[in-house]
Amino acid sequence: MERLPFRYIVPILLLVLVTGAWIIESARWSLGLIAPLTALALWDFFQSNHTLRRNYPLLARVRWLMEDLRPFAQAYIVEGDLEGRPFSHQARALVYARAKGDLDAHPMGTELDVYSDEYEWLSHSIVPREEVPEFWRVTVGAGTCSQPYSTALLNISAMSFGALSARAIEALNAGASLGGFAHNTGEGSISRYHRSHGGDLIWEIGSGYFGCRNPDGSFDPEQFRDNAQGDQVKMIEIKLSQGAKPGHGGVLPGAKVTKEIAEARGVPEGQTVTSPAAHPAFSTPIEMLEWISLMRELSGGKPVGIKLCVGQPHEVFAIGKAMLETGMHPDFITVDGAEGGTGAAPLELSNSVGMPLREGQIFVRNMLVGLNLKDRVKIAASGKLHSGAQMAKAFALGADWCNAARPFMFSLGCVQSMNCHKGTCPTGIATQDAWRQQGLVVEDKAPRVARFQHETVNALREIVVAMGLSSPWEIGPHDMRERLNGARSDAIDRIYTFLEPGQLLADPGSTPLARHWHAARADTFRRAT
Repeated sequence: MERLPFRYIVPILLLVLVTGAWIIESARWSLGLIAPLTALALWDFFQSNHTLRRNYPLLARVRWLMEDLRPFAQAYIVEGDLEGRPFSHQARALVYARAKGDLDAHPMGTELDVYSDEYEWLSHSIVPREEVPEFWRVTVGAGTCSQPYSTALLNISAMSFGALSARAIEALNAGASLGGFAHNTGEGSISRYHRSHGGDLIWEIGSGYFGCRNPDGSFDPEQFRDNAQGDQVKMIEIKLSQGAKPGHGGVLPGAKVTKEIAEARGVPEGQTVTSPAAHPAFSTPIEMLEWISLMRELSGGKPVGIKLCVGQPHEVFAIGKAMLETGMHPDFITVDGAEGGTGAAPLELSNSVGMPLREGQIFVRNMLVGLNLKDRVKIAASGKLHSGAQMAKAFALGADWCNAARPFMFSLGCVQSMNCHKGTCPTGIATQDAWRQQGLVVEDKAPRVARFQHETVNALREIVVAMGLSSPWEIGPHDMRERLNGARSDAIDRIYTFLEPGQLLADPGSTPLARHWHAARADTFRRAT
């Protein structure tokens, strides 16, 4: 056998040494990895709480990993542009583009099936009217208030500090200030972050009376007066119910009542706070109107309205009968659709309780128009409105302006990760964790909030121009068509009931709403028998 040349010996020795070192290092790393996995597998095998982990130690944990990754895989890999709930990828992309100032045009035509019930449309004109104002505003409280408010056509809907982070509230209010529109505080009252940039506020008051409550939870008129007369507060909104969880109270655990939240809500730090399902300050429609009149007076003559998700139709008519009987009325009614929602809500209530915006808005519109009160009481539409086209459809059903919540969250950078209720929002919007908020830069996001609102209202203007009208309030239900099936469509006023002015006063029995009208009484929200 020939002797191995000397020149090969050194490389071979080096290869052996390197290979040996790699094997030893790999074994060390493998042991470091295998040991904890083995311990975890043994823990799974001997625990008795989870059957899958006991029967399939370690492997069963892949299921939980996939559950955690499922929303992200579904959103970014599985879903098409028109899919995704609650907002589709296309809807979110439109908001992102407008907020950033990017091109928001869409190529190759609509992706909707125009012969299915997913398609409805607004009727354009052969002679578009281009000489329309650059923007519109609507005055709320004219004739009843010494300080009426001229509101924009798209405002930020109710989102409380606590549900949203401090930086999110700051960015929204700064955006409202830049864009000249209003920011609803949500029922968590007015925090220091709502005040930091001077944007117009709509102060929402729920049954917990945060910011205007006595220690026992009852309404405190002195606190209310002090807060309501502040220059930033332009209107007051009484929340009767909301779309995501109508007819449901709430419990704020003491662990979540931080110093800042306690300061904003006027409650003791660290103590659990309960919001009842119904308002303690009134129990009948007449009492509610009397309370509204008191709040208008205490606020110094600012507009006061109510917000509700329509449930029992006779209750809407009971409010109308109370207005007729007393001569008192709210300055506006915000109709929240069952499709609305931002934070946590019981799934059964979100999925199965409450009237969608379209039907609810028509009921409120019919009550006001049928009683000749529409010129005194404005209607705001709220519920999954993210585009100029959706705003135009809301105006067709009687809205005077619109509110949006989640689209403004998208303008801040929300990616619909569905973690709002966990406090683990990756974009720092729906969380109180300081480190999660650090990526949300107020100075960067505020202009996006303002830009989204401006571009969306401008899209509404373009639709008004295309329809040959001079304002969005001229859009009527006859201008909006809906598919009945693949072969037939009709105008909305041929599908839903739209009352004529004064029809409930003249002959309520002739309307399809007669049974709801006869079931309503001004002195009770209960159904009359």
